[in-house]
Amino acid sequence: MKKISIKSWALDDRPREKMLFKGKTILSDAELIAILISSGNREENAVALAKRILLSVNNDLNALAKLSVEELMKFKGIGEAKAISIITALEFGKRRQFEERASISKIKSSADVAKIMQPLIGDLQYEEFWVLYLNNSNKVLAKHQLSKGGFTATLVDIRLLYKRALELSALGVIVSHNHPSGKLSPSSSDIELTKKIKEAGSTLDIKLLDHLIITEKAYFSFVDEGLL
Repeated sequence: MKKISIKSWALDDRPREKMLFKGKTILSDAELIAILISSGNREENAVALAKRILLSVNNDLNALAKLSVEELMKFKGIGEAKAISIITALEFGKRRQFEERASISKIKSSADVAKIMQPLIGDLQYEEFWVLYLNNSNKVLAKHQLSKGGFTATLVDIRLLYKRALELSALGVIVSHNHPSGKLSPSSSDIELTKKIKEAGSTLDIKLLDHLIITEKAYFSFVDEGLL
């Protein structure tokens, strides 16, 4: 079967031309990817190849963003350069989303914390533990990664957590970590760690305001659930 190239399509059907003359929002996800990869393979054009790649992840861009260079290169017509282009574009999108959400400067609820932390750790395949440091108006002074790659109550350095809080003159902290499994319920280790952080903070007059467990699409708040 002879491949029909994009150049032989009607002008309105060419992704680049559609963007130029009709704007970026009119393009489908497949057409945007087609612009990134520029060409397909001997059997399919760039749009058809892009559609096949998307179909492999059930048209889920978040799932696509998790594919490695090696996994993308399994598709005929996707070499290392094209795979890197796709990953780079999706990473830029993630960072833009993070920048928009990180602009929240004053924490009013657990939802505000989730908006800051979800783009940062929600889709990671390993655990990270983060701290938000707040002043007396609940404005975010700083955010800091305290642990990476799995943790327990004994591995998180609570002394380091509060050392940074004292340096910033923070009066409150909010801690959060992700569950790559997608499960929201806290483990016994999560509960024990929360208790230790709260007790340590009380001696310094620095309040633990909340502890959030973050997943890709949801979150669990110790305060909202009456556990803090």
